[in-house]
This record gives sequence, C-alpha cells and structure tokens, in this order.
Amino acid sequence: MPVHPYRELKPTPEAEAIYRRWLSNLNDEFTRHQSVDRRSEIVRDELTQIFLGRTHGGRKQATLTSEFGINALAESFDPRNATLEPEYYGDIDAAKYAVRKPLIYFWQMFDRSALGLNHWLGFRFRCMLGRHIFRHLGKGVKIFHNVEFTYGYNLTIEDGCTIHKNVLLDDRGEIILHEGSSVSDYANIYSHTHDINHQADVTNKLTEIGPRARITYHATVLAGSSIGENGMLGAMGLATRNVPPGTVAVGIPAHVKRLKNPAS
Repeated sequence: MPVHPYRELKPTPEAEAIYRRWLSNLNDEFTRHQSVDRRSEIVRDELTQIFLGRTHGGRKQATLTSEFGINALAESFDPRNATLEPEYYGDIDAAKYAVRKPLIYFWQMFDRSALGLNHWLGFRFRCMLGRHIFRHLGKGVKIFHNVEFTYGYNLTIEDGCTIHKNVLLDDRGEIILHEGSSVSDYANIYSHTHDINHQADVTNKLTEIGPRARITYHATVLAGSSIGENGMLGAMGLATRNVPPGTVAVGIPAHVKRLKNPAS
C-alpha cells in the first residue's frame, strides 16, 4: 500500500509573524501571572477581541432592556462568570483547578471561534496552553479542535502524540498517553468509574495508552484499562481490560483479533 505522510503547510509570512508574536505574548503573560483574577482578565480581554472585534473597554451600563443580550455575552467572556462541568465534581482539587480554569475556558472558546479550525495556529495554541494546564506535555504533540479533558492536572501527554478532533480525555483519575500514541476522532478515554448502586461513589484509576498505541475512531477505553506498546483498539471497540502489546483488539467488549507486524 502507498505511504502518504502529512504535508507541511504554513500561513503567509505576515500571518505567521502575527500568530507567533500573539502566542509568545500569551505564554509570557500566563507564565508571569499565576493568580486566578489576572489570568481571567487576560482571557476576558482576548475573547472580547476574538469574538467582538474590539477591546474590552470596561463594563457597560446594563440599563436598556434592548442591550441585555450583548451585556450577557460580554460578561460571559470572563471565566469567573462561567461554571464548567468539572467544578461540580466532588473529587476536584479546587486549588489546582482554579488556576487552570481560565486557560481551560480559553481553550474551549478558542475552538468555538473562527480561529479554532486554523490547524497551524490551533496546534501551537493548544500546546502553549497545555504546558500551563497538564501535568506534562511533550514535544511534537498535535491536538486538533474540540478535544476535551476534565481537570488537566492529571493528564500526561508524551512526545509525538496526536489527538484528533472531538476526543474526550477524562482525567479525573489519571491518564498517561505515552510517546508516539494516537487517539482518533470521537474516541473516549476514561479514568473513573461509578458504583452501580450509588452514582456518587466514584473510583479513580490510572489509564495508560502506549507507547505508540492507536485508539481508532469512536473507540472507548474504560478506566484502569491499558493499551500496550504498539497496540491498537479498533473502531467502535470498547476496552474493558488491558490490550496486550503488539495486538489489535476489536469489538464490544474488545478482544484480541490479530497480532501486529513488530516492524510496523
């Protein structure tokens, strides 16, 4: 079969210079400012520009009923005025999450903006934020749009990993994506379970993928399962137990179907 490696694409030199300066400035700001309030203000100001095409300019007088909508929109750009789903969970480390929340909200809103489908910029934007959010983010990582994670501080993504669009990384427990692993579109990786009788009874487990493992389209890895080195979970597969290294597992629940070529 023919091999079709990814092509190298770039924006115009003028746009690349703007993008790189913007990302560098954001990285410097988030490195310099660790407080929730200051990070929230930075995100608010950037989202106002991205969505409304103007600077923040301070809070408006919300007196006219005809302006309720625009005022509600403007207030929603401030992460302090939004509640995100993980904040409701009882096992959250509130202090760790609080300093990450503005950046997580920025990530989500970026993906919902006109900038979110610009892959050259998006790869670099998400990795810039990820180094401030995740437990560890390696080199050469590609993260596509609409990838969601829970807390961020329990997530490790090693060198050379690729995470495609609309993936869920539930790091309530802990997830480690080892070097060179790939997660395809609409896949789900979990690290927590619920008691069948008491939903609030949650058990967190470590879930590991790889190295060089592949989770393919719409597949799901349940908490505590691992996909071994160079292993593969087939499309729509449900991993309820470990997938051994160098094997391909398929089905619901997934079972080993074949061995991979060790050289592949």
